[in-house]
Amino acid sequence: MTLPTRLFIDGARRNSSSGEFTTLVNPATEQPCAEVAAADPADVTAAVESAQKAWESGWRDLAPGKREAVLHAVARKLREHAEEIAQLETLQIGKPITDARDEVGLGARVFEYYAGAVTKFCGQTIPVGRGGFDFTLRQPMGVVACIVPWNFPFPIGCWKAAPALASGNCVVLKPASLSPLTALKLGELAHAAGLPPGVLQVLAGKGAAIGDALITHPFIRKISFTGSTEIGKHIMELAARDLKRLSLELGGKSPNIVFADADWERAAETSPMSVFANTGQDCCARSRLFVEREIYQPFVERFVAATQKLRVGDPALPETQLGPLVSSGQRATVEDYLADARCRGSTFACGGGRLHAKGCYLEPTVLLNVNKTDRCWQEEIFGPVVCVTPFDDEAQMIREVNASPYGLSGSLWTNDLRRAIRVAKAVESGVLSVNCHNSVHTEAPFGGYKQSGIGRDLGMAAMEGYTELKNVYVAE
Repeated sequence: MTLPTRLFIDGARRNSSSGEFTTLVNPATEQPCAEVAAADPADVTAAVESAQKAWESGWRDLAPGKREAVLHAVARKLREHAEEIAQLETLQIGKPITDARDEVGLGARVFEYYAGAVTKFCGQTIPVGRGGFDFTLRQPMGVVACIVPWNFPFPIGCWKAAPALASGNCVVLKPASLSPLTALKLGELAHAAGLPPGVLQVLAGKGAAIGDALITHPFIRKISFTGSTEIGKHIMELAARDLKRLSLELGGKSPNIVFADADWERAAETSPMSVFANTGQDCCARSRLFVEREIYQPFVERFVAATQKLRVGDPALPETQLGPLVSSGQRATVEDYLADARCRGSTFACGGGRLHAKGCYLEPTVLLNVNKTDRCWQEEIFGPVVCVTPFDDEAQMIREVNASPYGLSGSLWTNDLRRAIRVAKAVESGVLSVNCHNSVHTEAPFGGYKQSGIGRDLGMAAMEGYTELKNVYVAE
C-alpha cells in the first residue's frame, strides 16, 4: 500500500514549500510509520488562492444536478477504496480495523446524503405586506476551512467537506498532524472521481505552524472546526477580526443517566462502549455515569464485569474492540488524571494500568467515590476513564449534570415516558439518546450547548451553515 504523504493542492500532490516533514508514529507499536509533508504559510496561501479561483471559475455556478453527480461519484470512489482507507486509519491512530471499516462506510454515506440534498436545498417564497414578490436564496459563501481532529479523522473530514461542497463552496481541509493520511487520500480520490482541481485542497502539518494563517486568510469565509474547547476559543478570537462565519464542535463531559425503572441490566451491559469505544477518545463519551441508588450496587457490578470483558489489543485484528491511545503523549495525559484520582482517594473498581510493554495501551478504568470537585469528574480526560456516582433525587441529579461547562451529548435510561420527556428537556446538551447510546446520525444535526460549541454538523442544518441567506424583493 502506497502511503499518501504529500500535500494535495490544485488537484496534484505536492511537497511543502519548506521541504519539512512530520514523522508519524504507529501507536500500536510506537514505531515510525510515515514521513508526511508539513505545510507552511506559503502552502496555505497557494491552497486558498487555488480554492478561490476554482470557486470563481465555476464550482459555485455548476448546475445542481451536475454537482450531485460529482458527489455521488466521490462516494463510489470511497467505497471502491474502503479497505485501503481503513488500513490507513488503523495505521495512523490505532483505530480497531472493524471500527475503521465502519467509519469509511459512514464517510461514503455522508457524501451520498449531501449529493441527494443538492437538488432539494431550496429557498422560500414569502408573502409580504407591500405586495410584490419576495423570495430567499441560499448562496455559497466561497472558500471554507475545515479543520478536523485525530480521533475520527476520516468521517469528520467527510461530514465537514461534503455539505460544504454540496452547497457550492470550495474547501481547504486541514487534518490533525497525527492523522493526515486518510484526509490526503480523500483529496486524491475526490479529484479522481471528478471534483475539479482546487475545489478540495488538503494541507497536512501542525496547526501551530499554519492554523493562524489559514484562519485569518482574507479569502476564507468560514471555519468549521472540531477539536478542543481551548483551540476553539482561539479560533473564535481570530475569526472575530473580520467576522468570519464559524461552526465549532468542541469538548464534552457527557452524562449517562440510569433510573431504577429502566432496563438497567441492558444499560449496564451496553454502557461500557458508550465511554470506552475509541479508547475513550470521543467528545461524546459518557464519562459521568449517574445511577439511581436503588440499583447502584448491582449495576456497578454488572458494568464492571462487562468492562473487563472488552477485548483490548492489536487494532489490526478484527476481534479487537479497543486499541491503543493515539500517542504516548495522550497516554501520559490520561495517566496524570489517574494519578490525581489515586491521590484524592477515588476507588478503582477496575483498570488503571498499562496492558503491554509496547504500544500506547491503557486498561479501561472505572472510578467510584469521585468527589464532584475532582479533575476526573470536572474535566474532559479523553481516555478510557469513567466516573460512576449514585443519585437519590432527580432534580439534584439534573443540577449536577448541568453543572458541567460542557453540553454535547448524553444518554438517559428510563421506561417512564413522562420522565424521559421531562429529563430530556432539562438536560443541557445538543444531543441526547434515550435507552441507547447513539449520538450521530447523518440525517440529524450534531453539536453542543455551552462550551461544547456553536453551530451544527450533519443533517440539513450543516448545509444551512455553509450558505448565506439572501432575501430578494421584487416590486409589482
